[in-house]
Amino acid sequence: MPELPEVETIARVLSDGKGEYQTSIIGCSIKNAQVKWARTIAIPSPEEFSERIKEQIITALTRRGKFLVFSLSRDAMLVHLRMSGDLRVEDHLDQGGEPIPLDKHDRMALILNNGQRLVFNDTRKFGRVWLVADAGEVTGDLGPEPLENSLTAEKFHKVLAARKRQLKPLLMDQSFLAGLGNIYTDEALHLAQLHPLAIASELSEGDARRLLDAIRVVLKEGIRRNGASIDWVYKGGDFQNHFRAYGRTGEPCPECGTPIERMVVGQRGTHICPTCQPLA
Repeated sequence: MPELPEVETIARVLSDGKGEYQTSIIGCSIKNAQVKWARTIAIPSPEEFSERIKEQIITALTRRGKFLVFSLSRDAMLVHLRMSGDLRVEDHLDQGGEPIPLDKHDRMALILNNGQRLVFNDTRKFGRVWLVADAGEVTGDLGPEPLENSLTAEKFHKVLAARKRQLKPLLMDQSFLAGLGNIYTDEALHLAQLHPLAIASELSEGDARRLLDAIRVVLKEGIRRNGASIDWVYKGGDFQNHFRAYGRTGEPCPECGTPIERMVVGQRGTHICPTCQPLA
């Protein structure tokens, strides 16, 4: 599943018109919508979605947690890619002026006034799209953004101290902190030298500060490297070539040389260095 750096990269690329997309979609109006799989649209009904989104202008594209937030002239459209979702921009018509058929796993497409279309492809059908008056209707329960300056080390320690939960499941809880998933949680815990099964309420102020710093380091590095490309879904990043722990079972820890071990925490494959990340 794309996490904060991958979603941030997608938002920036689509907004700036860089990389494979040479034209920004910001400022484009939506001529029409094609919904191939009805359940892709979470809110409202597919019929209302298609009618309501017509003629709206894409004024901005941002990110909140793992959500892509499209600000429109009247509404907000939110996209969550989940396990296998992807967005692409492409020409809508062929050289003969006929619509180019959508691919097998394309679930929804927005036809733009510049001759292109924004396509949502989702092989496993877990991704969802919302069209609402206010983005907060969907994102209101999310926790703070880990990169926001308003989240200080003191505040972070306070919220950790109030929760008697294992660190990894807590950090991946989107109502606690928005944007972290399996990859960047493993990377941050390794950098902070904290065990994923450590209890949040037992962390010292120094532990909390070190953990917040580590989260920000790995997220910023992930963004700088355009995210991690670890399967066929998300492509274009190279952070996977710089992992400290995630997916490196049996390989030497970059800090001490001890082989990285794999364990299961909260039903998720988890990668740690048993020397650098002892469970006290």
